[in-house]
Amino acid sequence: MVSRENITTPPPPFIQMVLEPLFKRLPHLAPVREQLIRTCEIIGDAFERGEILYLCGNGGSFADALHIKGELAKSFEKSRPIRNPDIISRLRGNSEGKILLDNLEVGLPVIVLGESHSLRSAFANDRDAELIYAQELNSFAPFVKGGVILGISTSGGARNVLAALQLAQAYGMAALSFTGPDGGKVAQIADVALKVPGESTAQIQENQQPVYHALCRMLERRFFA
Repeated sequence: MVSRENITTPPPPFIQMVLEPLFKRLPHLAPVREQLIRTCEIIGDAFERGEILYLCGNGGSFADALHIKGELAKSFEKSRPIRNPDIISRLRGNSEGKILLDNLEVGLPVIVLGESHSLRSAFANDRDAELIYAQELNSFAPFVKGGVILGISTSGGARNVLAALQLAQAYGMAALSFTGPDGGKVAQIADVALKVPGESTAQIQENQQPVYHALCRMLERRFFA
């Protein structure tokens, strides 16, 4: 679990460099500043410990989860060449290894729950289909220690997202929510509740995208500056 306390110290420069132009361009998003910084800190600290970020959502929120993974698991705006000298040494000895060195980028460890259609259909056929994200998480959590989960839901009422966050907390993971202004039950149980404005699902999702782009940008600058 993580503290629900607010940010009291100034954020590092790489965060300010991302947030200042964001809120200048989109001032209506400024109220999310504190929780966005806290979300970035928690996820970044988890990556530092070698842990996984789990993402989940439904419909457009599932697409946003995939989008976030696409920005984190490869280069977003910064160059990310392999720099581990041991890996470089092992790959440099042959032509295929050199191709890998020339092309591969260092990614951050992200899993989007629900990507396996086979698992989803198998579980839905046998059990409560709305618990599929929790089931998939339960195939990692007992064996891969630690981690953090970010549940995306415009309403905050998605039962499958709620179940995944509850299970994550039972395993001692930080549970973060990314919702619209109400937040619903998902935000109520989250360790950090990131809420964006919007009067409809479409407006909420339109406001979520620049926020999670900022999150990805800050994480990338933290690890690949």
